[in-house]
Amino acid sequence: MKRPASPSPGGPPSQGVSDSTTEAVLAWLLEGDPSIRWQVMRDLAGTAPGIVDTERRRVATEGWGARLLAEQDPDGRWAGALYSPKWISTTYTLLLLHWLGLPSGHPQALAGCRQVWQGARYHVGGLTLARSMGQPEACITAMLVLLAFSFGFHDDRREEAVRWLIDHQLQDGGWNCRSVRDGSRHGSFHTSISVLDALLQYERCGGELFVGAAMQGGREFFLDHRLYRSHRTGEVVNPAFVRFPFPPQWHFDVLRGLEHFRAAGATPDPRLKDAIDVVRRARRNDGSWPVYRGYAGKTWFRMEPAGASRWTTLRALRVLRWWEGQ
Repeated sequence: MKRPASPSPGGPPSQGVSDSTTEAVLAWLLEGDPSIRWQVMRDLAGTAPGIVDTERRRVATEGWGARLLAEQDPDGRWAGALYSPKWISTTYTLLLLHWLGLPSGHPQALAGCRQVWQGARYHVGGLTLARSMGQPEACITAMLVLLAFSFGFHDDRREEAVRWLIDHQLQDGGWNCRSVRDGSRHGSFHTSISVLDALLQYERCGGELFVGAAMQGGREFFLDHRLYRSHRTGEVVNPAFVRFPFPPQWHFDVLRGLEHFRAAGATPDPRLKDAIDVVRRARRNDGSWPVYRGYAGKTWFRMEPAGASRWTTLRALRVLRWWEGQ
């Protein structure tokens, strides 16, 4: 098959938009960073697993992943800090490396995980890194669980942290980082998606505890809200939910929520159609999705200039493929 002409730097050549991935958009995506390429190969192009694994290993030695690893301090931290400043501290740099796909067992990631786990305060299972809090924090506990199981870091407290998350699930199926501090009983969209992602990573890594019921309850929480709307009024809970910055940091948005359902292999539910339509409407005429302004805070570098976003396009296309059953 003849390779299409190289896309312009701003995005793929416009050839009309359809729900299927066009050859031009795929070619444009495959010209991106290794962290983009390996995921495109696995999720959109149907590339053989061995080739995908080879490409994924390049995350550590080329492009954005290599740049982040080069910023690590000799003691294993980033920016000399565990959780703040956002978004260059050890926790958030490791989260970004997780999303880029740095393979499990990488020694620099393990050194960073060791720093955050040893530096966290432990409260009967729950963890916190925030200096201002003397109680465990569900978002931070979820982040540390996600990082430990993503990178293969072993700590005797891992299973208890997962058990703590399960025990602090609310009656509506969600989680809320404020529930321990002020008794909040309604799930938080932000906390709930962080916990769901952590539990999914735990399950995939063969964790000892059964987390399927907790995850199903968490997904029902989002389905009851049609992913991003009030279950009482039907209004959009937060206008920011229909923006899709990458990386999402600790924030929820429609695309991040849909990504969890796709990653979990959940059956598409009609209650998600409204959210799917939000993603579809954000597509540009050239078949790509735009770059969204990131959350306020320090970053190591800017991954994408204004214009077409390979990150958002990759994420949106694979969600739509899941929805359409391809």
